Parts: sequence; structure tokens; C-alpha cells
Amino acid sequence: MAKLCENGICTPKGFQASGIHCGIRKNRTKKDLALIYSEVPCNAAATYTLNKVKGAPIAVTKQHLQDGKAQAVICNSGNANTCNANGVEIATQMCALCADALQLASEDIIVASTGVIGEPLSIDPFATHMQELVTKLSYEGGSDACEGIMTTDTFKKEFTVSFLLDGKECHIGGMAKGSGMIHPNMATMLAFLTSDVAISSEMLDEVVHEVVNDTFNMVSVDGDTSTNDMLCMLANGLAENEVIQEKDAAYAVFKDALMDICTEISRHIAKDGEGASKLLTCQVVHGNDTMTAKKVAKSVITSSLFKAAMFGKDANWGRILCAIGYCDAQFDINCIDVTLQSAYGSMPVCVNGAGCGFDEERAVKLLSEDEIIIFIDMKQGDAKATAWGCDLTYDYVKINGDYRT
Repeated sequence: MAKLCENGICTPKGFQASGIHCGIRKNRTKKDLALIYSEVPCNAAATYTLNKVKGAPIAVTKQHLQDGKAQAVICNSGNANTCNANGVEIATQMCALCADALQLASEDIIVASTGVIGEPLSIDPFATHMQELVTKLSYEGGSDACEGIMTTDTFKKEFTVSFLLDGKECHIGGMAKGSGMIHPNMATMLAFLTSDVAISSEMLDEVVHEVVNDTFNMVSVDGDTSTNDMLCMLANGLAENEVIQEKDAAYAVFKDALMDICTEISRHIAKDGEGASKLLTCQVVHGNDTMTAKKVAKSVITSSLFKAAMFGKDANWGRILCAIGYCDAQFDINCIDVTLQSAYGSMPVCVNGAGCGFDEERAVKLLSEDEIIIFIDMKQGDAKATAWGCDLTYDYVKINGDYRT
């Protein structure tokens, strides 16, 4: 099982990382530049935002990953490098500076940015501090790198998972940033995964997309799909397992491990939603088909009215049924049961599409916990899905009301 782990991305063999303040952020106490480096070339795969407005780093990274290879990732926070006339030029120069300092080819660098959209980004901070960033690379540098990519996040999201393949101990490490502008249709805000597993670039691309669809694509904080969403994964093969080249038993083990770590990262991204006080998990069972189950789960956790009710500890189950009812899928609403759950206990609030009596005072206590499960039994098939979100609080408006200024 995936577990919280400082330096998560450095757990797999052969990976180092670093994070520094280079001057993009005005606050000198906050790191704003991160680097992940593998001692040997890696097979690599990535997924990207479906927003028509895309950050310049995405265009550069897509080009660099055409051969399915990479050896390093550089990422800045504080500026998204999006909607800038010279954005691609800046992202390309970032890669060139990094490659020169690491003695790699520019095409082996993945580049990412996060922060304010539409603000000019100078190459000067990167040129001035690139050597420092590379010099500080270490096997203990994962947490510094994680700090370097954070924006409005309130805590670091670092995880690792260990497993066996061909008798070899293997690892996947991961870190992510994400708190607001989160409703991904590919991956998440920014997520970086490392592994020492030997797997072909073709199989890595397959498994990344499969897992992303059931994890990061099932997260929503505010319904806004970012311009810079990216997930990338590097696998360097240093665990020395037999190379995974087809969807066999080893592929299944690797996929399960990747699912574990991506699920944990997704949960924590939702839990750290801007201004959030509660993690909301919507579990749907017995759906007509998987797509219907996914749509129902996602519809509930994206409903602003429902999210506000959870903040107010109001067991307003009608808002749940309403959100289920307007999702684009075919099913019988009169079959659906809804149960609210938390560490306090469990409480049915709807049976066969209609309300059932429940104790309002007990409901308030149940909804006072910081993790709430909305369990929906559709009673119409065998499909299931899970989505993660958070409540909608006053602080979300405060954070985003003056985000740029």
C-alpha cells in the first residue's frame, strides 16, 4: 500500500532531487524551483490538460517526449508561463540551461510551470540559479523539490509504494501540487512519479493513462480545469526486473502499485482543496456500467450546492439526488439509495429515490468529521466508481478573490 513518505520521489533507485528559491516568488522563504534527476536515462510517459489554453511548458514537454525518453524534470512555481508571447522560448531555454548543467541533451528534459497565468516570465532567475539547483541534487532532496512546486497547497503530497517483481524489490515514488483550479481531464495540476521498474515506454504510456482515468480524473475541487495540468512518470529500470513489454502478470502488479499511489495522491489533493475543511469521497456501486458510475460520482462531488451543504454540516440529501439526476447518463433514479458515512457512523438518508427519516442532530455530528463518504447504491448493475472532492467554504472565495494581487 502507498504510504506518506518524505523524499518520496527519491525512494526508487537512482533518483535525486532538489528545490530552491530562485526569485520568481517575492517571498524568499518559499522555494520556487524544483529538479528531479535520474542517474540513467528513463522511459517516460505523460498526460496533459484538455483545456484549449495550455501552458507553454506542455508544448515543449510533448515535443521532448515524442521518443518516450527523459532523464530529468524541471518545474517552477509562482508563474504558469501561460498566455505569454515568448512562453515556448522561455520553456525551451529552461530546458537548455538545465541540460547544460546536467550535461544532458535538452530533449531529455521535461519542463513544467505553475502559478499565475498571463504574467511575463524572465529567464534570468533560471540562468542565475541553475547551477545551484543542480549542485543541491541529493537522494534526500525530494521534500525540497516538493516544496518548490507548491502554490496554495497547505501541505506536501509525497508518497511511495514498494512491491516485488521477479523477486526484485521495486518502488514507485510520487509528489504532486494542487489545491485550486482542479477539475482535471487528464491527470492533475502537477504530479511527478518516479520508478526503478524496467518497463517499455509503450507499456508505461498505457498504464499511466489507464490509472489516471480512475484516479486523478476522478478529483474535483472547484470545477476549473487548469491550463497547466500535467502528470509525468519516469522509469529507469534500476530494479533490474525483467522488462515489462506486454500486459502480463508483471504489468498487473505494476498497475496495482501505481493505482495505490495515485489514489493516495488524488485523495490528498482533494483534501487540500483551497479553503477546504472536509474531504468528500463519493463511492458508487451497482451502476449500469463503469462510465455511468463515474459520471454519477463526479457529478455529486462537483455540485457547489452539495459542497456548501457539507461545509454547513447539513444532510441535505436532495442536493445529492439533484446532482445525480442532471448527470449525462441513463438510469432509474427510483432505485437509488444514499448513505452518509464518517468516523462517527453511518446513516441512510435516501431509499429508492425518496427520503427516509433520520435524526438531524446525529447527522450534524456525523458531518462534523473531516472525512465524509457519500455511498450511493444504484442497484442497477455491477459497475462501481469513486470520486474525491471537498467542501466549499468561505475561505475558497477569500483565497481566490485576491490570488493574483
